[in-house]
Amino acid sequence: MSFLLETVRLSKNFGALRAVLNVDLKVARGTIHSVIGPNGAGKTTLFNLLTGFLKPSSGVIAFGGREITGLPPHEISRRGISRSFQITSIFPELTVRENVRIALQSRTAMSYKFLKRLTGKDGLDEKSSAILAQIGLLEKGGLPAKHLSHGEKRVLDIGIGLATSPELLLLDEPASGLVGDEIVRVTNLIKQISSSVTVILVEHNIDVVLSISNRITVLSYGSVIAEGSPVEIQSNSKVQEVYLGTVTC
Repeated sequence: MSFLLETVRLSKNFGALRAVLNVDLKVARGTIHSVIGPNGAGKTTLFNLLTGFLKPSSGVIAFGGREITGLPPHEISRRGISRSFQITSIFPELTVRENVRIALQSRTAMSYKFLKRLTGKDGLDEKSSAILAQIGLLEKGGLPAKHLSHGEKRVLDIGIGLATSPELLLLDEPASGLVGDEIVRVTNLIKQISSSVTVILVEHNIDVVLSISNRITVLSYGSVIAEGSPVEIQSNSKVQEVYLGTVTC
């Protein structure tokens, strides 16, 4: 099996607090790999280590067979890793299309001119339209992003991540605050994009996790206590003990 991302004994300490402890993680290409655990388990810290927002205390991170341990976020992003955040990172006053276009522009030689009005001859408008169509927001491309519903903002956030052409997309609680059809929409979008982009998912909604994951890693107090398929995780006694008889995040 080909692994796109691997960590070896990855650890992060904050003084005496061991937020992530000796985590060995292997994420196969073309999969949705979820990371779950109770509050304080180290999930967000792990995401921050993988994307360069935190430097490890020890251990190794490899992406595509090359070590990326300790690289800054912009360099990790350029190597093909993108992420979303628990709080959406859109520009609310810009249009939906402009939000996607700026992300596309960050991958061109014009990235430093992101405030300059462009002529549209660079091909980015067509690429923006393709991404907006993929995420189902093409008809709302001209709206200021602040006018989108909460669920649509989540979808736009994923679209911004896709615009950076990642090989690996890290989604941090994409269903947070969503209900009903909004959850279905985001879940279906994640399934759709996983056909071409490997996904690592942190999500509190266990129904979402179990329905779309190929593999699940469970953290507790910063350490991996279980890993396996959704069926294996549901029946794992250690996981049941950590969650007091229920598998929730």
